[in-house]
Order: sequence, then structure tokens, then C-alpha cells
Amino acid sequence: MMGLQGVGFNEQEASPAKYVEPGCPYRADDIMSAEQAVSTGTTIMAVEFDGGVILGADSRTSTGDYVANRASRKVSKVHDRIFVCRSGSAADTQALTGFVLNYLGQHAVELGKLPTVNTAANLFKMMAYNNKDRLMAGLIVGGWDEKKGGQVYVIPLGGALLRQPVVCGGSGSRYVSALIDEKYRPGMTKAECLDFVRNTIAHAMAIDGSSGGVIRTVVVTKDNVEESMVEGNKLPYGP
Repeated sequence: MMGLQGVGFNEQEASPAKYVEPGCPYRADDIMSAEQAVSTGTTIMAVEFDGGVILGADSRTSTGDYVANRASRKVSKVHDRIFVCRSGSAADTQALTGFVLNYLGQHAVELGKLPTVNTAANLFKMMAYNNKDRLMAGLIVGGWDEKKGGQVYVIPLGGALLRQPVVCGGSGSRYVSALIDEKYRPGMTKAECLDFVRNTIAHAMAIDGSSGGVIRTVVVTKDNVEESMVEGNKLPYGP
């Protein structure tokens, strides 16, 4: 009797293994269990200066070890003087940006003037927080408005909202936090901030395998928006 009970118990516990042909190109987790999550990475950054803000990002979109796009745009326009830097899942952040662009456009029509950066940041925060269990989105919102001038807001994973004079996000940020603490100082000019952003992102790209490509920057002031790019072979710092 004991032997029969033992056999029955073992048969119940054992799970039949699926047959995998020799030389199968798929990973074991594709066949035996749920697929593993794909790791992503990036480096985004923004800094306030007297008169506006500067936003910057690398251009590498990675899916694990594979570079899906080497020249993507991670700084997206939300309104005339408001931009967002996106990190995490490209699909999630693009969807959020599309929703905020739509809502903010309607809000601007009702106001009859440019919306505030704080309003745009709160829209991102509201949707990111309400969907925090389903999204992987780290955002930096920056821009200029007539009420508070240049502003930078960071929305990390989970949907919190903080205003900071300088912030860096994405997988590359962990490598340059000490560099930011060392080099940043309040009251820097536009030219100094632009060099600061480019150098910081270049250092992150040199160390972080998920960051690379070119450096794209956007300067937002009361008068205009200036977009520029530093090519991969002309970076201010290299490995």
C-alpha cells in the first residue's frame, strides 16, 4: 500500500517535459515556461539654467543584447515649449506621450495661451501613477512657461513627481551620478549647461552597454527651441 501511494504521489508531482529538437534555436524558457523579460536601457538628462532648460539623451534602443534602433529620438515634443525625455519601455512611454500631447493640446485651446510645464508634468504623473503596475516608464519633463520660466520635473518608475534643477535617468544614470555632483553648480550659463549635458551623457554612453549612438539635445527658452545632435564619432568623451 505504501508503495502504491508513493508511486501515485510522484506521478502527480512530476510535470511532463516538452520535446525539444536537437539544435533548437529557442531558449529553454521559450518552450518550458514563460519567456523572460527583455532588459532595456538608456541615458536621459535635463538641467535648468537662467532663461530655460536643456534636455538631452542618447539614441540607442536596446532589447537585451540586441540594438533595435541606433538613432532613435528619446526627447519628444509635447507642446511648443514643453518636451519629455523617455526611458524604460519605448511602447509605454510613446503611448503616454501621445495621450498627454492630446490632452495638453485641448487644454491649451481652452486657455487660449501656452500651457504650463507643471500641468504637463502632472498629466504624465497622473497616468504613470494610475497605471504603475502595468507600465515601465521613467520620464523627465522640461520646458518654459511665463509663470515659472524654465523647469525640470522627474517622474521615476511608480509615478512620483519631483522638481529638480538637474536630473539624469535611465540605466546610464547610475554611472554618472558622482560626475553630476562634481560638475553641476547653480547659475551656469546656457553654453556651460549644454557642454555639461553632452559630457555627462557621453561618459554614460562610454560605460553603459545599453546607451550609445548619438547625443540629441533640445534647448528650450522663451524665444525659441534649438535642437542639435553630436554624432557618435564626435562625442566629447569616448571609451
